[in-house]
Amino acid sequence: MNWVAWKMLTGDRAKYLGTVFGVAFGVLLISQQTSIFVALMRRTAHTAIDVRDASVWVMDPHQQNADEIKPLSESELNRVRGVPGVAWGVRYFKSLARAKIETGDFRQVILIGLDDHTMVGAPVKMVEGSLANLRRPDAIIVDKAGYEYLWGQEPIRLGRTLEMNDRRAVLVGICDVTAPFQTFPVVYSRYSQAVQFVAAERKVMSFVLAKPQPELAPETLARRIEAQTGLMAKTRTEFLWFIVGYYLRSTGIPINFGITIALGFIVGTAIAGQTFYLFTLENLKQFGALKAMGVSNRRLTGMVLLQASVVGLIGYGLGMGMTAAFFESTSTVTALAGFYLPWQVAVLAAVAVALIIVLASLLSLRKVLVLEPAVVFRG
Repeated sequence: MNWVAWKMLTGDRAKYLGTVFGVAFGVLLISQQTSIFVALMRRTAHTAIDVRDASVWVMDPHQQNADEIKPLSESELNRVRGVPGVAWGVRYFKSLARAKIETGDFRQVILIGLDDHTMVGAPVKMVEGSLANLRRPDAIIVDKAGYEYLWGQEPIRLGRTLEMNDRRAVLVGICDVTAPFQTFPVVYSRYSQAVQFVAAERKVMSFVLAKPQPELAPETLARRIEAQTGLMAKTRTEFLWFIVGYYLRSTGIPINFGITIALGFIVGTAIAGQTFYLFTLENLKQFGALKAMGVSNRRLTGMVLLQASVVGLIGYGLGMGMTAAFFESTSTVTALAGFYLPWQVAVLAAVAVALIIVLASLLSLRKVLVLEPAVVFRG
């Protein structure tokens, strides 16, 4: 009977391919848009992702995200260090700065200031140069995408200069970090140097990065810091979701992408369901003949589900293949750095296809189950 079901499905090649590509297009919309949404949310949290050697972030209690920063006073650093269970605490600076390149053009950059002694929060992967070079006077390190943003596709050349706040900055290295949400170049410098690249303020320290003692959990230390200092303290994971949550609540990104993902699901369901329904109507006589031969409703249901499953599996494979090909073809585009197909999205798309198949099958099964075998004898 499985072979009969397969021949019935592929008897009309055009409708068969139309159903398959309808499901594939729905999978493409769902997986591609969901992947882009996940990548954008990941970009918003690039600050928390790239700092891997600190377990706790301490900030002003009224701060809402990692970009709108209310600076802390230097005394807060000593207060955090004085909390029982803190192994170490260091300064961390983040701000937007205006940089001028040799041609006189201005660019907005994300300026990161690392603790002068420990370099906590420094980029892990260096493309050119060495992290040790950051200890030189006026030294900066720029991310690879940012270098292309500043100087185009020119070959990487260390020693180039920038000007920030009327101060000279010398490029001593190129790093590879998580792409930021704003797509601005990410510039690393020592803390003492970074605060000179922006306009002077009474308070300049953005965050305190802390590490708990080995026997203490980061969550416990974060709650202890909050209780003793009155500041906001979050673990690395909590800080990441704190940032993502702000953009989910305060922007139209989830609504816009949610509409596209929903449309993909609706399109896939509508095309597959309508095609399956028409396919069933056109094959009522064949199903009636099978019923007249003694085939049970349960067996007919299995045939319809088999047909739907074949269409779903092939459509899913084609849709995921097109999504993977899209991200592979754009992997070298600087503006799309960090966009990829997560395995979780592939699983989500598989669940969506399963739902599409169930709905499409239910639409066509009703006609089969109530079918009278006598239909085969009608003219």
